[in-house]
Amino acid sequence: MSMSSPSLLRTGSLLALPALSCLLLAAHFLRSGSLDLVMVWLFLPGLMLWRGAWIKPVLQFALTIGMVIWIQTMMDLVQFRQVFGQPWLRMALILSGVALAAGGSVLLFETRTLRAWFSRNPEEKLIQAVVFLLTILTLGVVQAKVSFPILLTDRFFPGYGSVQIVLMALYAVWISGKLQDPKHAPLIRVRMWLFFSVVFFVQLGLGLAGWEQFLMTGALHLPVPAQILAGPIYRGEGFFMLVLFLSTVILVGPAWCSHLCYIGAWDRLASGVRKSPGKLPPWTPVARVTIFLLVMAAALGMHLLNVHWTWALTLAAVFGLLGVAIMALVSRRMGVMAHCTVFCPIGLAAVVLGKLSPWRLRIDSDCDACGRCARFCRHQALQPDDLRLRRPGLSCTLCGDCISRCRNNRLAYHFPWLSGTASWSLFITLITVLHTLFLATARI
Repeated sequence: MSMSSPSLLRTGSLLALPALSCLLLAAHFLRSGSLDLVMVWLFLPGLMLWRGAWIKPVLQFALTIGMVIWIQTMMDLVQFRQVFGQPWLRMALILSGVALAAGGSVLLFETRTLRAWFSRNPEEKLIQAVVFLLTILTLGVVQAKVSFPILLTDRFFPGYGSVQIVLMALYAVWISGKLQDPKHAPLIRVRMWLFFSVVFFVQLGLGLAGWEQFLMTGALHLPVPAQILAGPIYRGEGFFMLVLFLSTVILVGPAWCSHLCYIGAWDRLASGVRKSPGKLPPWTPVARVTIFLLVMAAALGMHLLNVHWTWALTLAAVFGLLGVAIMALVSRRMGVMAHCTVFCPIGLAAVVLGKLSPWRLRIDSDCDACGRCARFCRHQALQPDDLRLRRPGLSCTLCGDCISRCRNNRLAYHFPWLSGTASWSLFITLITVLHTLFLATARI
């Protein structure tokens, strides 16, 4: 939308007060020595030049927080000066005025001029605004609660983690906007998934090369997903990854396997070599359960027999290499994610425990079972029997590839009490925030 010079002048004059409020908050944090927050508040005026509709509620939220900061600062200083018998009235009036300016800035965004300015992609407004704020909140909590620097920025530039958090939130906004287009969502999902995996393994490589900052705790662990379950059983401790896995499964069901697993992305890449998926042998479900039980039994047996960790590590490495071979030889040839749907114990755990999550893939009762969706399912979750029963198979990971492929819109994400559209929006929001959180923090 183009704007005339008078309109631009009017827009600029209305944005002057919010920009000034941000600069004053930057000065406030500069005085307290919080340089990362200085950069964040200096960044926000620049965000006003980006006309996305999601920016308006984000800036309103930020300036509301700014108003609260000024009020709290005023109350603290008044109390301090009263205790020491110093004059405080003028200071209180000044800070009250600054707080009112921040609060007034929030209201300015509701003027017709600024609503018109922040009007680009209004249909994506709610999701992108929520994604931005949730990403900042979750990464901020992680940064504050973890006992060691978990963000790379804090490791290389201590005290500047907030800058990375804001940048990751902007990345999340961009990803969520791309995922809202059902036509392109399958391709975007694979690319963002693979991007996360590449970042994960690049950090692992740098850690192996001697840069311990790229390892989670400075100690090296094998990147074999089976260890999420088998590791704690063998060691009798170290439940962090298991808790993270279970929490994620509760939030987004088995989508761990189709969006967040650092190994699964490569299985998807391998299976994608073949244009359409083939069909795995009928005995693979039995093999899947058998492999799961054998891995768990082996971990428990090594724990009970006090097997030395070098043997456990060797077995885990061999298991991981077998998984790579399956991706290269079976997934690539069959066009099915054989590693994830047959070999990986975490894959079975995710789809079974995913039943505890409220998320489902719904197949409408008027589906004609044409089978078009099955031609895009790399998990073999939409076989003829599944379509006839109007429910996906156990191997469904909520990847969503089938949803956009159905010409009659008979497939959709389902969350209790929400419509299909609302469920889709909520799923995109959760998966984007989790992806960004993993991208910023996940490393060996």
